[in-house]
Amino acid sequence: MPEHVSLAALTALPVEEAIPRLRAALAAHAAAVLEAPPGAGKTTLVPLRLLDEPWLAGRRILVLEPRRLAARGAAARMAELLGEEPGETVGYAMRFERRVGQHTRIEVVTEGLLTRRLQRDPMLEAYGLVVFDEFHERSLDADLGLALCLEVQESLRPDLKLLVMSATLDGAATARLLGDVPVVRSEGRLFPVRVEHLAGDPGEALELHVARAVQEALAASSGSILVFLPGAGEIRRAEALLRDRLRDPAIAIHPLYGDLPRAAQDAAIRPAPSGRRKIVLATNIAETSLTIEGVAVVIDAGLERRARFSPRTGMSRLVTVPISRASAEQRKGRAGRLGPGICYRLWPPEEDRGRREHRPAEIEEADLAPLALELAVWGVRDPAALRLPTRPPVGPFQQARELLRELEALDASGAVTPHGRAMAELPLHPRLAHMVLRARERGMAGTALAVAALLSGRDSDRDRSDADLVRRVELLGRGAGATREAERIRRQLGRALGGEPGEARAEAVGAVTALAYPDRLAQARGGPGSFRLANGRGARLDPLDPLAKEPWLAVAELDDAGAEARIRLAAPLSLATVEALFGERFTTEEEVRFDPREAAVTARRVTRLGALVVKEQALTAIDPERVAAALCQGIRAKGLVVLPWSDAARQLRARVAFLRRREPECWPDLDDPALLAGLEEWLAPWLAGRRRLVDLADIDLQAILKSRLDHAQWRELERRAPARLPVPSGREIAIDYTADPPVLAVKLQELFGLAVTPAVDEGRVKLSLQLLSPAQRPVAVTRDLAGFWVTGYPAVRKELRGRYPKHPWPEDPLTAPATHKAKPRA
Repeated sequence: MPEHVSLAALTALPVEEAIPRLRAALAAHAAAVLEAPPGAGKTTLVPLRLLDEPWLAGRRILVLEPRRLAARGAAARMAELLGEEPGETVGYAMRFERRVGQHTRIEVVTEGLLTRRLQRDPMLEAYGLVVFDEFHERSLDADLGLALCLEVQESLRPDLKLLVMSATLDGAATARLLGDVPVVRSEGRLFPVRVEHLAGDPGEALELHVARAVQEALAASSGSILVFLPGAGEIRRAEALLRDRLRDPAIAIHPLYGDLPRAAQDAAIRPAPSGRRKIVLATNIAETSLTIEGVAVVIDAGLERRARFSPRTGMSRLVTVPISRASAEQRKGRAGRLGPGICYRLWPPEEDRGRREHRPAEIEEADLAPLALELAVWGVRDPAALRLPTRPPVGPFQQARELLRELEALDASGAVTPHGRAMAELPLHPRLAHMVLRARERGMAGTALAVAALLSGRDSDRDRSDADLVRRVELLGRGAGATREAERIRRQLGRALGGEPGEARAEAVGAVTALAYPDRLAQARGGPGSFRLANGRGARLDPLDPLAKEPWLAVAELDDAGAEARIRLAAPLSLATVEALFGERFTTEEEVRFDPREAAVTARRVTRLGALVVKEQALTAIDPERVAAALCQGIRAKGLVVLPWSDAARQLRARVAFLRRREPECWPDLDDPALLAGLEEWLAPWLAGRRRLVDLADIDLQAILKSRLDHAQWRELERRAPARLPVPSGREIAIDYTADPPVLAVKLQELFGLAVTPAVDEGRVKLSLQLLSPAQRPVAVTRDLAGFWVTGYPAVRKELRGRYPKHPWPEDPLTAPATHKAKPRA
């Protein structure tokens, strides 16, 4: 360690007492786990204390941090303790920013950089120790980096040491993953923090709840206040409200989130000037690693924003979710670094039980395309081949590989292509890397780099009311803040490609964006702002957005909440551009289908790109069998009710069903499900020349169904389940087989003289007799006619003979002649 290091500053850190045990653990083992609470000083002290270890042999220490701000802050703090500037003994590197010199011994980097270095130099020859700080955050990059380091350690560098550090980690589980290595624990010296719950009205806006808590904290305590909020939008609203309510010049209000310019982030971290207090409104960027000076009070909204990938839609969306109990403890600890503190939790205490113990690993919820590409470049197709702390879910991982095939990063066998290797070399998401490389081939590199810079950098303008990506490209190099940052990223990307970025052309923005998001090409449908994506999803824009009336859009950003995705960022493009970019992906087919709106079969030649119809042309000559099949599909969708069912056809189905219930193996199934499933077999042959549902009106369904029976079955049906039955009056009455048992509805006078209940199925099933009055209204239902004449008929006769005097009502119905007329024959 350099002689000018501030030993007093180092030994004051609580983790100092654990250093001897940590040294011993790493000297004897290939890896170790360090558990230390927030504020113990592990990020700052441990790398400095390990610099002179013999096993390091003069090599560098690589320290991984989960966030850019934490990496820059950790390097700055270590350099300060050494009396140096970052870039000397201690340096840092992250995407699009690097301060590392030839004498640097400790490199603090964001987690994604480790994978890229391993891909270029699997030996990691310049490094003797890799430190995974704040590993409990379980980022995808950290999980992958650790798995790759373990493989390198086993096969190439047994001398490479690994150290996993965390405040809330399950140290024992991680130690087992690393090969049953030692776990070193530091108790730390956090001051006590009192917790108070300030639950608000469920319907109250979050910024109002926060403002009340801040005002209470200002009145009840001293020191600066750190407020945790889920995202930049909530921070901006709370900031505006507090500036309106707090007009004390001794109180400074600072936002702190990842998309802020570096100067604003640094201002939030610096201690408040003497005699002043500050209020820092932060996302979970301030939860770990990062030290905000002077904080004595924490106000925790208990929420965080997380990106969740949906395998159903193939898109990610941001969701606001409750933080875990471990995160709540981390946040609380921020108030106890300088002295006794207080933490206000803006939720009722009973909600603690419902919170998860730890936040889920990012690999369980994230877009896995970057992981799949890195594994393919490493030579791994199955993630199970690596010692990942958590394996990726199978469905999303396969979906990611399918995307990589579409982006030409993987070949048909699943192996990485030269284009895929070139994509992995760029510090961009695979979509954007593919876009930049293919756009360069088409002479649009300048535009692609501008789009990539805006989509991968800090663009805090994204929440504006319009979604026009072209406007943002046009602003590059002219504005300040986020636009200036994007311009810096664009130039660095240009240098990564071997030259200046070139000019960005507004008319090419849609084309290059489509290269990155071919599945998000959007075609207008319906009214302004309504679109369909190439992946089949619906999407929408505010009807007043300038892009709402464009026929085609290339969509860069979507919020996938709700039934339809909301387009957040897009650029217009023409059909000619779509054809030029993706013409080889167009598919053309002759489509014969049933149109439910027209209630008819339509035939057209359709050219598609994914789910989008690019061109269509009506067909006149169509194969009759295809028309019949399409009409059957329409009938199947709408149900058998659309067919012209006569009473005779319905009764024929019911008669067959009656016998089928008794002998299922002997009779065809004519119930709805069977008929719907077999439409092509029994109905399609009768549909020649018909294309519309109205054309079915003259179809004789009774004759069609009768053809389903052979001659013997028909004779058996007529004998055992006749359609009609002769009655004593001389008439034949239809039997209703839709009921079980079947029903014979007959006027009472037509059964005079009949003592035995009529039956079907060779006398095995008595009919249910529905005895009717002269007005054809039921007066009795029976399956025991003889009993009715004795017990039921006298009451019916007494009630009705006065009402219907022209009809016979004999005292003895068994001896009276049957009739269907008003008066019996003489």
